[in-house]
Amino acid sequence: MAGFVQSNEKVLPLLRVQGISKSFNGVVALKSIDIDLFPGEILGLIGDNGAGKSTLIKILSGAHLPDSGRLFICGCPVDFKTFDVGSARHLGIETVFQDRSLGDKQPLWRNIFAGRPIVNRLGFIRVAAQKRRTMEIMSRYVGLSGAGISADARVRQLSGGERQGLVIGRAMHFKSRIIILDEPTTALSLQEADKVLAFVTHSVGKDSGCIYISHNMSHVHRVVHRIILLDKGTIAGQYWTKDISIEQLVAKMIQLQTIPQENRS
Repeated sequence: MAGFVQSNEKVLPLLRVQGISKSFNGVVALKSIDIDLFPGEILGLIGDNGAGKSTLIKILSGAHLPDSGRLFICGCPVDFKTFDVGSARHLGIETVFQDRSLGDKQPLWRNIFAGRPIVNRLGFIRVAAQKRRTMEIMSRYVGLSGAGISADARVRQLSGGERQGLVIGRAMHFKSRIIILDEPTTALSLQEADKVLAFVTHSVGKDSGCIYISHNMSHVHRVVHRIILLDKGTIAGQYWTKDISIEQLVAKMIQLQTIPQENRS
């Protein structure tokens, strides 16, 4: 986790969330959320089911609009009137949801360049170039370069960890400044999860950042620099990973479930 400086007072955040709130049919999902993500940082987002994690990342990825609040990317305010999934990508936000958003029956190269093809000056898709880039991504980010894998291979031929590496590699290829990972190690073997955690660690450079969402506290503690604990749509705690143990994190989450909502500060 090298490259991230803990003192960020004079560093412009890659992403700044100010006072974001969201309700669904009168039920509060998020209430006045303030979050900063800094260059070189992997930020952990944890909380029990219903804490607001999914709602927050859907707002950041342009899938939901907030009821109130502001969002800044590299210091520039986002206009929510025109903000959607396409504009989020254009601003450098790449979200990898739990289902990975891959077409199992489609070849690897189509999955990587879907919606963002390489074209020539006449607008025609350069298929050969896309296949060549696909193999570069598979070799560089996923570690697959053997004779058994080609750009025409179907996604369903990949293991769970390789699929996750593919989508992380796709984000890195398109130079996304902010990568949001939603439960990236779910249903993976220990060996596959180790691969993905290595992908995550190497996905962040000095000019990019990552938001890592997971229920697996050991994985969170292993890769993130800072942790934000959400509970019932509010921020219940913020911690530097080096200052808190896994056991303390789990204890804090359990304690929240025993405190009545009206007594929470």
